[in-house]
Amino acid sequence: EVQLVESGGGLVQAGGSLRLSCAASGFTFDDYAIGWFRQAPGKEREGVSCIDRRDGMTYYADSVKGRFTISSDNAKNMVYLQMNSLKPEDTAVYYCAADTGYGCYSPLPFDSWGQGTQVTVSS
Repeated sequence: EVQLVESGGGLVQAGGSLRLSCAASGFTFDDYAIGWFRQAPGKEREGVSCIDRRDGMTYYADSVKGRFTISSDNAKNMVYLQMNSLKPEDTAVYYCAADTGYGCYSPLPFDSWGQGTQVTVSS
């Protein structure tokens, strides 16, 4: 069981950077994944990035490759999403989510979700 809280969202101009943080609490095993998802108004939720703690691999949506970096501080149960070269298209509510069963490529919705943090990128 894990509880997640996102922070770090805000307003930034195109080309700028933000770092999102996801703080996890509650008992967790090492074999879980933390993913970042986003949802823009009128659009479906999409996966942005994920770190799979079963093997340490990281994954990125094509739209953010080379611009976003996911990282994890396992000792602190913190996961970060460094977002560089932000574009207006990145504007969305960003959520972190944990999956303790399947990992980053879970065929089911992730087990636990944060409340979301708004990222707005102005042109």
